[in-house]
Amino acid sequence: MSTESENDEMRKEYDFSLGVRGKYAKAYHQGSNVVVLAPDVAERFPNSESVNQALRSLANLMDGKHQPQ
Repeated sequence: MSTESENDEMRKEYDFSLGVRGKYAKAYHQGSNVVVLAPDVAERFPNSESVNQALRSLANLMDGKHQPQ
């Protein structure tokens, strides 16, 4: 099995001439929290707003807080 230190050069067919250095660095630095929902859950929560609202409600219940809608 080859390790990174044994084969750490890029292949000749990789063309980075049009690449932009640091293009995603700011977004990566800010972080990301991607969660993949199971299909049955995604049917009930079709977008991030509905997921966040449900999770906030659950968190409030867990904390003993109740906020009427």
